[in-house]
Amino acid sequence: MAKILIIDDERAIRRALREILEFEDFQVEEAENGVEGVEKAKNTLYDIIFCDIKMPQMDGMEVLETLISQKNEAPIIMISGHGNIETAVEAIKKGAFDFIEKPLDLNRILVTIRNAKDRVVLVEETKQLKTTVRKFKGSSIIGETDGIIKIKEMIEKVAPSDARVLITGANGSGKELVARSLHDLSNRRKMPFIEVNCAAIPTELIESELFGHERGAFTSAVKDKKGKFELASGGTLFLDEIGDMSASAQAKVLRALQENVIQRVGSERDIKIDARVVAATNKDLRKEIEEGRFREDLYHRLAVILIHVPSLNERRDDIPMLADHFLTLVCSDHGVSKKEFSDDALIELQQIDWSGNIRELRNIVERLVILCGSKITGEDVKMFANPKK
Repeated sequence: MAKILIIDDERAIRRALREILEFEDFQVEEAENGVEGVEKAKNTLYDIIFCDIKMPQMDGMEVLETLISQKNEAPIIMISGHGNIETAVEAIKKGAFDFIEKPLDLNRILVTIRNAKDRVVLVEETKQLKTTVRKFKGSSIIGETDGIIKIKEMIEKVAPSDARVLITGANGSGKELVARSLHDLSNRRKMPFIEVNCAAIPTELIESELFGHERGAFTSAVKDKKGKFELASGGTLFLDEIGDMSASAQAKVLRALQENVIQRVGSERDIKIDARVVAATNKDLRKEIEEGRFREDLYHRLAVILIHVPSLNERRDDIPMLADHFLTLVCSDHGVSKKEFSDDALIELQQIDWSGNIRELRNIVERLVILCGSKITGEDVKMFANPKK
C-alpha cells in the first residue's frame, strides 16, 4: 500500500484528495502548510507527495526545492488553482514529477500516481543495475559440461513460474549468476532484482535490512526505511548465504513466505509483499537443521526447487571456455588488445585445484593479463597462478 503525503493549506482540497486516494486504497497523511510538510517528509518515507503552490509561510516552490535538496526520492506532484504553462515548466525544471491544475480531475490524478509509481520502480531498478552491471558484465552461464547443461535446462523450466528456488554450491561457484538468470528469464524481469548477502550484514541489522524499520525503532532509525522485501515487490529477492541468517530473522522470513506480509521493525502494521524468493547457501542445510541452527520448516518453504551448482573442479572441461571468456572481459576492462592462451597454458589451468572456483579463475586470469605478454604460456601459469601440486 503506497503512502501519500498531501501538502495544502486548504482543508477542503486536502479532504477531497484524501477521499479520492483512500477510496483507491492508498495510505494518506496531511500537512496544512509547507513547513509542516517538509518536516513530515524529512521524518517519514512517502511514496508520493502532492504539494500545493500557493501557501503561506513557505510556498510550494520553496517546499519543492527543499525536498529536492534533502534528496527526498518520492515523486513530487505540484497542484495549483493559479497555474499556467510558465509555472508548470518551472516546477518540472526544479524537479517536480508532474503538475496538476485545480479543480482536481480524478482520472488525471490516478494516471499521474500510476506513472509516478512506475518511475519509482524504474529508479530502484536502475540503482540495482548500476551496482551490479560490472559484476554481471558478460554474465551468461558459460559451460558445456553435463552439470551446466542440466542447470541451464532447469532454469528455462523453472524461471517462468513463481516457485521458490534454493541454490546450493561452494563459494565462488556461480550461485548468484544462476539466481539472476532465473530472474532475467522470468515474467518479473522488468521489476527489481534485489540481493541481500545474509552473511555480510550484522545479526542485529539483518531484520531492519530485510523488513525495513519505522522512525525511532532504534537509536539510528531517524527516518522510515523500506526493507528489501518491499523493494523487491513485483520482482525477485535473492537471499544469498541464507544459512548464516539468525534464528529471529529466520522466523520472520518464514512468516513472510507463509502469509506474504511483513512488519517493519518498530511497527505492528502488516505490509503486503509480492516478491519471488530465491535463496542460496554454501552450507549443508540438512546438517544445519540436525544441529539446530536452521529451521526445518523454513528449509521446506525455500527448497521448492533445488539447484546444485558444481564446483570448478567438477567441471574442468569448461575451464578453457571460461578462461577465454574472462580473458576477453579483463583485456577490455584494462584497455589492452586481446591476449591469448597457449594450449599448454590451458592444460596447466585445468590442473589447478580450484578451491575458490569461478571467482578464483577470474582473478588468476586478470593476474596473468597484467603480468604476462600477448601470449600466455604454460610457464606463465606455473609462475603466476600458484597451482597446487
